[in-house]
This record gives sequence, structure tokens and C-alpha cells, in this order.
Amino acid sequence: MAKRPAAPTDGFALAIHGGAGTLRRDAMSAARSALYHAGLGRALAAGHGILAADGSALDAVTAAVVALEDDPLFNAGRGAVFTAAGTQEMDAAIMEGREHRAGAVAGIFGPRNPILAARAVMEHSPHVLLIGEGALALCRAQNLAFADRDYFHTASRWRALQQSFAPGATDDDEARRHGTVGAVARDRRGDLAAATSTGGMTGKLPGRVGDTPIIGAGTYADNASCAVSATGHGEFFIRFGAAYEIAARLRYGGQTLGAAAPAVVDELAAKGGSGGLVAIDHNGAIALPFNCAGMYRGYVEADGTICTAIYDEPYRRS
Repeated sequence: MAKRPAAPTDGFALAIHGGAGTLRRDAMSAARSALYHAGLGRALAAGHGILAADGSALDAVTAAVVALEDDPLFNAGRGAVFTAAGTQEMDAAIMEGREHRAGAVAGIFGPRNPILAARAVMEHSPHVLLIGEGALALCRAQNLAFADRDYFHTASRWRALQQSFAPGATDDDEARRHGTVGAVARDRRGDLAAATSTGGMTGKLPGRVGDTPIIGAGTYADNASCAVSATGHGEFFIRFGAAYEIAARLRYGGQTLGAAAPAVVDELAAKGGSGGLVAIDHNGAIALPFNCAGMYRGYVEADGTICTAIYDEPYRRS
């Protein structure tokens, strides 16, 4: 796996993922690869700009995920996949590490940026997780932007749904099975934050909720240990409390992030769970492990250099 970045020297750090459900190498043209790298770069630039201006980790992960939700290449927001019924149901969560405030939404359709819906739950309700009409009502009350079906309907996602129902279709295509976007950050005050957003699994049963909005499974942040945003076969991340497991190994087991994060991802693989995650610890060290063919991912170096990768390869620097 590509070498992990070292801890930053200027006090802040940011890492993102665009999902562990990558296209196969033989299906990834140079032109399409460039589009993915560009999309990751835009998200990193959005979050880095906030951190460099002494902004909060919470604002940085929000901005990074919004950029990914707006890009139809990624399975979140505009690029969300379709359920078996031909509908779209989106999940998102956000958490900050100082006070452990968190907000999440599940199974929603309409808000242009589900991560902003999750943040609204955190900041404008006494709850952590809202679903359905209650979540939508809160979004309207907070004047969040909504979009219609034409905005969210992309030809590539609709085609993926049809392919999943085709005779002889198998469930071994990671690009169809799962995909998520997420970000983790540490700001100059030492605060951590994590944000995750997804359209779920192509052809999932209507009403299925994965690990993304489950605090401690797909999303977690704790200033004393680390922040984590996961992507992959969500049922496994839920069953094994993957995000919290990494934090617990740091806080109570004395492990480093560089040891704990890959170990948890490897253990999930042994149980049958494919995927990956991005994580950042209280010192700003970053880990981006995955156990499948690839994971759209990236981070920003201390000098502002943006580094992105898709497969097990050297990071592309820009």
C-alpha cells in the first residue's frame, strides 16, 4: 500500500476519501482517472483553505464533503446510487471531537447536500440521528437548498442499477456494491472532526441504512484519540464498530494510528468486509488504509501540496 504521510508541522491536517468502490483498473481510462484526481483535489483545496485561514476542523470537513457531494463522480449527493426500487436514499453524518457533538440523517432525498442536513441535526436539534420526513422538515426550517430528481439522476448510476439486474450479474463489482465520501481533519486548536456522506449500495433494499450515519461505525471523532470516516461494506463496519474500535485502540490500548487503523481494516477483511477509511489522530498523523482493489483518497501536505491516489500506487502531487 502507498506510503502514509507524516504528521504535519504546522498544526493542521486534512484527509479525504471518495469511496472504496473504485472502478477496476482495466476500466479506468487516463481521462477518467484525471477526473477523479481533479475531484479529490477540489475537495482537498476547499477544506485546506479553511484550515490554513485558522478555520475549524468542523468547517473544513464540511466543505470537503460538500465538494464531493456536488461532484457526480462520487456516490454521495448528486452522484448517489439507486435502490432496487429505482429511488435514491442518502445518509450522512458529522461529528466533532471536543464535545462529541454529532448529527446524522438517514434515508433522505431532496437536500442538495446531505452533509449539511446532518450538521443541521447536530446544531439545530436535540438529537443525533433523524430520518424521513422529520429530517426533511428540519432541513426546510433551516433553509437548506433542495434539488429535484433531474439534478440527482445521473445516467451512469442508472446504468449501474440496470447492470446489477442483468442476467448473470454478480455482486463482485466494488464500484456497484459500495461507495461513500468522507473527510477527517485536525485544526490548529487541536480539534478533530469527521464527516461522511453516501448514497449507499447500488440496488439496495429501500430503507437500508449503512454505517455512514451510525456514530462509532462509519463516522467518529474524539480529540483524545482520532477522527475516522469509513467506506465499504457498511454492514461489517456496523457489526464491528470499526470507527470506534480504532479510537479505543489509541485511547485505551496505547496503539498508534499507523498500527490501529490498518489492523482494523485487515480484521474486517478477514470477516468478509471490504472497504477502507481515512483517519487522523490528535497529533495530526494520518492513515488511509483499505483492503480492496482501490480507494479514492487524498491528503494535503504541510506546504499545501495536494496528494491523491486511487489504487496501490504513489500519490499524485499537485
